[in-house]
Amino acid sequence: MTFELSFAARNVLLGAALLGGLGGALGSFALLRRQSLLGDALAHAALPGVCLGFLVSGVKAPLPLFIGALLAGLLGSLFILATIRNSRIKEDTAIGIVLSVFFGVGIVLLTYIQKLPTGNQSGLDRFLFGQAATLMAEDVTRMGWLGGAVLAVMLLTYKELKVLSFDPEFGASLGLPIRRLEMLLTLLLVVVVVVGLQTVGVVLIVATLITPAAAARQWTESLGRMIVLAGVLGATAGVLGAMASATVDRLPTGPSIVIVSSVVLVGSLLFAPQRGIAWAILRERRLSRRIRRENLLKDIYRIGEDHPARASGRSGWDEFIPAPRLMGVRGQSAPQLAKSARPLVTAGLLETSGRRLRLTAEGLEEAARVVRKHRLWELYLTRKLELASDHVHREAEAMEHALTDEAVAALEAKLGWPRVDPHGRAIPPAPDLAPPAGEDERIAS
Repeated sequence: MTFELSFAARNVLLGAALLGGLGGALGSFALLRRQSLLGDALAHAALPGVCLGFLVSGVKAPLPLFIGALLAGLLGSLFILATIRNSRIKEDTAIGIVLSVFFGVGIVLLTYIQKLPTGNQSGLDRFLFGQAATLMAEDVTRMGWLGGAVLAVMLLTYKELKVLSFDPEFGASLGLPIRRLEMLLTLLLVVVVVVGLQTVGVVLIVATLITPAAAARQWTESLGRMIVLAGVLGATAGVLGAMASATVDRLPTGPSIVIVSSVVLVGSLLFAPQRGIAWAILRERRLSRRIRRENLLKDIYRIGEDHPARASGRSGWDEFIPAPRLMGVRGQSAPQLAKSARPLVTAGLLETSGRRLRLTAEGLEEAARVVRKHRLWELYLTRKLELASDHVHREAEAMEHALTDEAVAALEAKLGWPRVDPHGRAIPPAPDLAPPAGEDERIAS
């Protein structure tokens, strides 16, 4: 590899890393404000500015093209803001209008330029899809200065932009200049969009703004950490995309960066601990298994309550319950019942005798805990919400698996430590809690 190639590759890597980091950090605010398409509209709005910059200056120098793109982007953003504030047109509609109109004008101007004697050599079509390989050292230097300025402004106004992103009405009540902050954030987006046009182009620039931010959002609830993580993910995607483009013949840099960012986003959507789809499915399956196990314990407890052995003074829970009877309670098949019972047996909560099941002492305590939640919630619905006692079973079936021990203790205190549910059945007492002194008489009443 020659020195020139290494130097050019360094420019591409630095440019891609700067754009990815900057776009990810600033895109976090756009994502939280639900303005993901604003960057796309601003990028498309910048295209006619690039063309006009070439037509006015007559040369393909970076400065006039940059100024033209910046002015056109600002004009597009002002049109969006003015349309939203002074008409009944919604924000998404205004963004769509700017995107389509400005892009249409840009394509017309680009076609006109291609017909000029110097048009074929202008190379302006690279702004559509980007051409990172054309990045020169001065381009990277300009990106660094502009990116540094954007980051400095973002850090200085971080608190205000945070309020703007989450609750602008609250910010207005505090006296913050919300409209000026909106314009400032839009201006910063315009600068980032214009900086990134040469690298990823008009069509794909929105991906560098939104994709890293969306991926970072899956991993954290903190705005500060989200901005840092989005910047790191964006810079990493930029470097990896540029390296892939450098190692594979004819592989464009801009789309490569977008593909790497998209892979990171898909991975985050699947495997982020709190928001990941895979973890959500795993949590749901764990919850379903726990509900089935708790329901089985509860069913055996209820059958034991009504067991004929209690009539002769013996405990109904000492008797083994035949599996077919348990299968009939919830319409389960034999494999489904075995699947629910197996971990309970392993945990020492159930014991078996042939095809019969019985609660152990620990299992009886756990089953009583579930039944207690169910009957307390039924009582709460009938007493506090005045629902009919024959309409509360289904709700209690769902809530009994969600109530924490602390919530149950508060619920029991609110109900006055009752001993029977709305149907007259005994509410199992808490194994480690006793009603306060003086409550016994109230309970009995």
